[in-house]
Amino acid sequence: MTQHDSPALPAHRPGASGQAPEAPDAPSLSRTTRPWMPALLYTLGFLTVYLLAICTPWGQRAENALFGLGKQGGEEAWIYPLSGAAYGSTPLPPLELSAKPTLMVGLAVIVVLTLVRRCWWQGCAALGVVILTTGGKEVLKSTLPRPDLVGAPENLLDQGFPSGHTAIPAALTLAAVLVVSPRIRPYIATAGVLWLACIAAASATMGGHRPSEVLGATLLACAWYGLATWLLPPAAAPGATRSTRALPVITLTVALVIALVSGARNDTLTRSLVSAATAFICAALVWYAAVGRPAHTARRTRPALG
Repeated sequence: MTQHDSPALPAHRPGASGQAPEAPDAPSLSRTTRPWMPALLYTLGFLTVYLLAICTPWGQRAENALFGLGKQGGEEAWIYPLSGAAYGSTPLPPLELSAKPTLMVGLAVIVVLTLVRRCWWQGCAALGVVILTTGGKEVLKSTLPRPDLVGAPENLLDQGFPSGHTAIPAALTLAAVLVVSPRIRPYIATAGVLWLACIAAASATMGGHRPSEVLGATLLACAWYGLATWLLPPAAAPGATRSTRALPVITLTVALVIALVSGARNDTLTRSLVSAATAFICAALVWYAAVGRPAHTARRTRPALG
């Protein structure tokens, strides 16, 4: 065989590299790492809020002082007519007696979405987030001590850490983003965040819960969500959520407005602003946990040279 009879080599295309073409859906390229750090940070935040606000004298004094601003009770709150505490009023879910029905309806919706979309892993994770958040809230309220370090009045010694009314919208929002389609996930998260901003501000401003209790419930829900997404199989883990660039700004801006209105009182500006600020932080935490943290794509591995 002469040199001209040698087997033909594949034609070289301009701009093509010498390595083999990569499949667009290769597992090594589309694999998404789910860091465990968010779950740890939310847990540490929960413990920090508890230790600083409840287990220190100055933390107790700061929160107890809020109850001394204005009148006792929630009659001076703007949202009081929707709280269900007023005679003959219909409570805004999940306030007052609507808490358990709201929780049951939310769990039922998650089950239906799981069956319709057949997302079994995500559905189990979503149910786990709701059950562990709301159930854990009951356990923590009865087990975490609230020492009286400042000689507070008897009506301020009730144990309410974390807040059950805040835990329900936070947990249901994070659970919903696990079982809905990725295309509508940002909008479901937006609706849940706005709901949470309203309930968190109302719970704080009407005197039912301290700011630390509202914030603790949100951090507890975020911690369980972070753990659930970390434990999910790679194929079932939520990936990067795409949305318009303006959606986060619009969502958080509207959440701030809702928090200000829901936390407003006629008798004290300080208590109104503290309640609104707490609710806004809760809304921002849930938004960041649900859609604000982009997925981290693994680096491409260089193929072995043959």
